[in-house]
Amino acid sequence: MVSFEMNDRKKIGLGLTGFGIFFSFLGVIFLFDKGLLAMGNILFLSGVMLTIGLKSTMQFFMKRQNYKGTISFGVGFFLVLIGWPIMGMILEAYGFIVLFSGFWPTLAVFLQRIPILGWIFQQPFVTSFMDRYRGRRVPV
Repeated sequence: MVSFEMNDRKKIGLGLTGFGIFFSFLGVIFLFDKGLLAMGNILFLSGVMLTIGLKSTMQFFMKRQNYKGTISFGVGFFLVLIGWPIMGMILEAYGFIVLFSGFWPTLAVFLQRIPILGWIFQQPFVTSFMDRYRGRRVPV
């Protein structure tokens, strides 16, 4: 049974995930700083593992339909760690898009319900763009 309560482990995981995204953003802003990008990757992955659990994380990354995304993300992660941040981030971005493209419909609904920004995402031209890609996986 899946538990949707926010225990301390999940709160820490969400915090680590947020810090991972923040450090990755800073790494890109500071011209692909290797240290910040590596720290962001490590924090992001550890945060995801704490938030949804190790077993669920492994099941998500090891799904047959997610192999290309997992391999791309992993190779990009490795390239960032060994000092090739630009190529690593390109591969990571591709892997991230492939891995999380199934969450697009949920993200689209969430963006439309944000109090102030939701108005922008409810405009006809934005809605038609989101409906065009809703429910589709990125071709791999």
